[in-house]
Amino acid sequence: MNNALALSGRAMARSRDGSIFDPEADVWSYRDNSVIVRLDFSALRAELSLRQCAKAVLRWYAENKSAPHLVNLFERLEHFLNAQEYPVRQIESAMLLSYRALLPKSRAWYFGTLGGLILKWRALGYEGIADDAASLIKSSRVAGNLKGEAVLTLDAKLGPLTDIESQAIASALEAALESGSVSEGDYLLAQLFMLLGQRAVQYAALKVRDLQLIKSADGMCAYLLRIPRAKQQNQSSREAFRDRLLIPRVGERLYRHCRRLQDRFGDQFPDAGDVPMFPTTNVRKQAPPAFRLHRTSDSLAKTLGRTLRKLNVISERTGARIHIAPLRFRRTLGTRAAIEGHGELVIAELLDHSDTQNVGVYTQAVPQIIERIDRAVAMHLAPLAQAFAGVLIEDESQASRKDDPTSRICDPYIDPTMRPMGSCGRHGFCDLLAPVACYTCRSFQPWRDGPHEAVLQYLLNERERFVGQSDVRIASINDRTILAVAEVVRLCAERQADESVTNG
Repeated sequence: MNNALALSGRAMARSRDGSIFDPEADVWSYRDNSVIVRLDFSALRAELSLRQCAKAVLRWYAENKSAPHLVNLFERLEHFLNAQEYPVRQIESAMLLSYRALLPKSRAWYFGTLGGLILKWRALGYEGIADDAASLIKSSRVAGNLKGEAVLTLDAKLGPLTDIESQAIASALEAALESGSVSEGDYLLAQLFMLLGQRAVQYAALKVRDLQLIKSADGMCAYLLRIPRAKQQNQSSREAFRDRLLIPRVGERLYRHCRRLQDRFGDQFPDAGDVPMFPTTNVRKQAPPAFRLHRTSDSLAKTLGRTLRKLNVISERTGARIHIAPLRFRRTLGTRAAIEGHGELVIAELLDHSDTQNVGVYTQAVPQIIERIDRAVAMHLAPLAQAFAGVLIEDESQASRKDDPTSRICDPYIDPTMRPMGSCGRHGFCDLLAPVACYTCRSFQPWRDGPHEAVLQYLLNERERFVGQSDVRIASINDRTILAVAEVVRLCAERQADESVTNG
């Protein structure tokens, strides 16, 4: 056995991604690319000899594995040791059995992760693990992390977002950018999370050079984003990439954002293309040279949460503010791909998995996702969804553009008499499809006597038609609009009832 107390060698160690740290220090504190590492060995309920051996083992992980994996292992070891009554000199089977019995089902995977660390500890030849402890781990059937539970149960807090929730967030985000309550950088970060569903560590590693403008022979522009891969064995966070095509509206705005960043920070780098796509101006901990001015993954995740929470978007499922977590957008992306009929290989590629072992849950969840929406359901959900964003008015005389006939919203397909649904309060060109898109627009002013029932019935009939054709993905696209129209119908009926009471 090697004795960690007698270890010799170089004074400093180098992490897999190039950060320098003192492996003998009680606190390891450094930044590894976009992740801050802080391991406090003095906080472990362990005798000095075991702490020294733990340092030696975790040094191997620091030098050979990713920073998030290292931090996870330390946290699992810390959780186990601090559950013991006295400082531990050697990890024994009785301690492990007692610890496993204390873990709730949701944390059963802690034991599996700890077991992997213990087996590696023994394989490296360091003291601190009793023979019976190693034998117990080898013979145990350990439960893994319940990765698919939130997807399979469509958990309203941690699972995939519904189309209505996703559209509500997107609509509120656009309005916040227009009003200036959300900065363009935060808006773009949120858009990338929602559209691409990648991990925060991947966005933290982005540089402006990763966005490419591609012009075709006919002058059309396409925007290709090279996403650094994450969680790949024996690779740093910018050694491999996956290409993602952005929708033009977001791609064009992101391209302008990158050019402005190059103008602002380019003279601080040998190559202006190395400017981070989401930079920090508050450098508290020295980053590796290749990640200068990059924000951490934790910082970006917090920014996403702060940005979307201020929108105060309500879920039609719970009637409460939608819980925001980066992982929900990954789960939403995987779920949508499954609904559209894509297989496990495509879903794995979209989510940047190297294999398909963790993506089967999405295809299993598909039958539960698309629910029937009829008039009764729409009227019930409408107040909760808060999809209608405009203002109900009596008639055109109350419209903000009452003297402009072009502001009237009509559709002969829905109402052949061309009776207006309402007025548009927006000055300027709108490229959205009226009247369907109007009901979720803040500028829409529906008239109380407008043919809103006809609009609602039209949308419900179209939904049923697509469901009948087994095109469930298309069928659900207008679900939020259905709820917005239903809310207008409800408000009209409510106002009519109030007048009836007033008039006796």
